[in-house]
Amino acid sequence: MVRVVLSLTRMQKRLVFLLLDVLCVPLAFYFAAAIQYSTLTPVAVLSRNWPLVPLLMVMAAALSVVLRTSEVRLKHYDLLAAQRTSIVAFALALTSAMIARLAELPLPAGLHVVFGLVFLALSAGGRITMLHMLLAIYRRSPEITRVVIYGAGRTGMALAAALRSRSDILPVAFIDDNATLRGLMVAGLPVFAGAHLKQVQDQYKVDRVILAMPSLSVHKQSLLSRRLTKLGLEVQTLPAFAQLIGEEALVDKLMVAPASALLSREGLHAELEGELEAYRGASVMITGAGGSIGLELCRQVIAFAPRRLVLVEISEVALYTAAMELRILTEGLAIDVVQVLGSVGDGALVERALREHEVDAVLHAAAYKHVPIVEANPRAGVANNALATAVLAQKARAAGVRRFVLVSTDKAVRPASTMGATKRVAELIVQGQAAQPGRTIFSIVRFGNVLGSSGSVIPLFQEQIAAGGPVTLTNEEVTRYFMTVHEAARLVLIAGSLARGGEVYVLDMGAPVAIRDLARRLIASAGYSVRDAENPEGDIEIVNIGLRPGEKLHEELMVGRGARSTAHPKIIEVREAHLSEIELAGLLRALREAVEHDDIEALDTVLSRWIFATDLRRDAAARAEGPTAASYTISAE
Repeated sequence: MVRVVLSLTRMQKRLVFLLLDVLCVPLAFYFAAAIQYSTLTPVAVLSRNWPLVPLLMVMAAALSVVLRTSEVRLKHYDLLAAQRTSIVAFALALTSAMIARLAELPLPAGLHVVFGLVFLALSAGGRITMLHMLLAIYRRSPEITRVVIYGAGRTGMALAAALRSRSDILPVAFIDDNATLRGLMVAGLPVFAGAHLKQVQDQYKVDRVILAMPSLSVHKQSLLSRRLTKLGLEVQTLPAFAQLIGEEALVDKLMVAPASALLSREGLHAELEGELEAYRGASVMITGAGGSIGLELCRQVIAFAPRRLVLVEISEVALYTAAMELRILTEGLAIDVVQVLGSVGDGALVERALREHEVDAVLHAAAYKHVPIVEANPRAGVANNALATAVLAQKARAAGVRRFVLVSTDKAVRPASTMGATKRVAELIVQGQAAQPGRTIFSIVRFGNVLGSSGSVIPLFQEQIAAGGPVTLTNEEVTRYFMTVHEAARLVLIAGSLARGGEVYVLDMGAPVAIRDLARRLIASAGYSVRDAENPEGDIEIVNIGLRPGEKLHEELMVGRGARSTAHPKIIEVREAHLSEIELAGLLRALREAVEHDDIEALDTVLSRWIFATDLRRDAAARAEGPTAASYTISAE
């Protein structure tokens, strides 16, 4: 039946509706006579006045064509369409009265009024009945995709209206967690709570859910999508739906440019044999698990089937949010998700967590990374980024953890900021631990800016664009290396599987990206134009505000020459000079004393002296090792 309906041409459907209007005339005349004369068999009246009926049928066909009532689709039969049918009914009643008067037919005036009313009821009611019959068939037919719209706001209502023009997609209901909408009809569809989605799925045989909530964050949409997918539903966002029905231009306006489109190189896609084995069945501790990189590490480690994830996070809100998402992702899997609230600088807490949960691998992503904030709060930066790393690394080594991976930054190379200096000290600590005998394999992963992370410039630019500008640049010449959060997490995991001890791993990130070009791409991807001297009528202005304290024009990924390739074609291994055990102990002692006495001047002096010394040693080693590929070294300003 559905195939027959779908195979009908537009002209054939018009003929069906035209025939409906024509056939309603004799039925309406019969019922009008029955009502007027209070009999179910008004045979005498019909036999005396039968010539009137064919004339009215011809008139109904003509009016249907002129007023285009036969062209209105069943899905679109609304109040405006009903008004057209009313005009047809009124015209037929008037025509009936005029013909009866001219032909001197013995019909009372009330019969013509009743005839018009009955015709209106039959014509409109026939269409509504046909619509409900088709909807009932569609709901049970595999030929039709039944859709639930998640979000009954303006976007959802606009989507429902757009879907009504589709013959192969049928919206059946809204899902919305707004309690004031539950039980109501919105845009002709019932609204249900999210908790009732399973019942809606069973009742309406739903195939797909379309998320119509553009204001919802990407992470929350991702979390909701995973929950819906577990119910066996196909989940799409509004732009994906627009692409599905061929409206690519709409997608270009609505969809934010993917992070990979901002990179000027190929992505980190290749997998390694045995890459999974370092984490399969292991107990993995991830510090900073509520941050952008830490949470992505959690997501990717889950795919490697560990037996336990130990989430360490200093922020209660971030820990709660991460644990809620991970519980959904691990539902049905034999993975234990453990929450540890506190700082990695708390030795007793770390020692107990490592021991109780039998941790095999530590992925250390916890750090303060906003350059201006750490520059204004150097004591907190040193305590969290450097001294806490020392505590964690020492406790991990003492507990016999198999692998320890430090997540570092390109700002640790010849650092010009307090944040970069604290991360360089963290690297020196891990290198020092790697030089000591023991079971633990220590390694470092160093990369540039992560697109979309909390410390990245991308979210700032997007907020400024959404507010109408201006977009602020610190300098026209600033360049940065960029990678996606997926690449960053994957690089950390690969390093953990490749490391033998003491290595620094970097990603071959191609050429650095000019921040001004990045700003222009983001403005264009949002559907706007740049307002400048060449285009004074543009939408968004780009303004230079000057370099912030501690910020460099250009960043470097490495200084040491003689970088070696690895089993992964996009990952480079670097061996760099480091401090001796005695020197490292002296550095940490000096930093602890400065932190304990809240001596900011002493902190700055200690960091400057030791970082300068290690830079000299590293540069000397680099010159001794010989040249390396020029693309791997970008000079500082």
